[in-house]
Amino acid sequence: MAVQTGFSFVQIFSTSWEMFTVLFLIVGMGQISNYVVAFILGTEILGKSVRIIFCTLGVCTFFAIGYMLLPLFAYFIRDWRMLLLALTVPGVLCVPLWWVIPESPRWLISQGRFKEAEIIIRKAAKTNGIVAPAMLFDSTEMQDMKLQQQQQQKAYILDLFRTRNIAVITVMSLLLWMLTSIGYFGLSLNTPNLHGNAYINCFLSAIIEVPAYVIAWLLLRTLPRRYSISGTLFLGGGVILFIQLVPTDLHILSVFLVMLGKFGITSAFSMLYVYTSELYPTIVRNMAVGATSMSSRVGSIIAPYFVYLGAYDRFLPYILMGSLTVLIGILTLFLPESYGNPLPETFDQMLRVKGFRNRQRTNHVRSSKEIEDSKTQITPL
Repeated sequence: MAVQTGFSFVQIFSTSWEMFTVLFLIVGMGQISNYVVAFILGTEILGKSVRIIFCTLGVCTFFAIGYMLLPLFAYFIRDWRMLLLALTVPGVLCVPLWWVIPESPRWLISQGRFKEAEIIIRKAAKTNGIVAPAMLFDSTEMQDMKLQQQQQQKAYILDLFRTRNIAVITVMSLLLWMLTSIGYFGLSLNTPNLHGNAYINCFLSAIIEVPAYVIAWLLLRTLPRRYSISGTLFLGGGVILFIQLVPTDLHILSVFLVMLGKFGITSAFSMLYVYTSELYPTIVRNMAVGATSMSSRVGSIIAPYFVYLGAYDRFLPYILMGSLTVLIGILTLFLPESYGNPLPETFDQMLRVKGFRNRQRTNHVRSSKEIEDSKTQITPL
């Protein structure tokens, strides 16, 4: 947050476009890092029922509110330096949060810092009016965890590819985030090209995200993750593909379909954060969401070029974005399901989720069959 706010303030005093761009790059690094870490911190601190509300109606809805405020600020503040100043000052309000938000007990436990985790848990129990047990951590379990930590040591980016199953999940997640991001940012950046006022279109593009996050929250509460994400991607991609059939004189209908497509893709995008954080264990959870979020930034880099294709054909961006969105919706169905499972703490627990388990059983059956065959061949000899 310090990087985002500090360099955004320095950016106000830019003397050239090159200086502005370099500082903007650093501001963006701070912003996405801050967003991902804050999301993971809330995911690991909060309980299961509150966690879903935090990830959808909490983080994402406030993101949408900031999105809605942006065109309002830009409409009334036309000088770019003053606009940057108005957008930077609220970052200072985050300073007191250092003394309010606790560290993640899950992360502390994964690092072997049990005493610090116990203090935070007991404080939370006292605040919630709950009597904590006399002993939170069993000494035997603590010793076993310490031995595992000594064996695992630190987590590295290659741990996301440590086995074939985990590598497949990681690669598919990277593709899912990147292609979903192309649809999301492609539609967001294309709002100035829609018929009507650019500021109003930007505001509509932001306000449509609020019901999208509400729907995402309801889906995450009641339905499996894969079907929820895939269904909203099919909705968004299908609507975008349908835009080319709308007559050119029906401007309002075209804008409505674009917003409906944005609605579907935004719902899926918000659920990806929850889904990815539920798939990976604590030791690499922040790294996994960071890596997939980085993949989505690649998608956001590519997205403007999809918008530029509209210079050759008005419907070409929608055809490409819609097709990729439907394709990634199909790919989502092949990922494992995390609905109803506790957050994994280790890679072994990660491999027990539905999808991994089936493969392991299959391998076990095959190996047993091979053993029986070998016994049959060896006995006669």
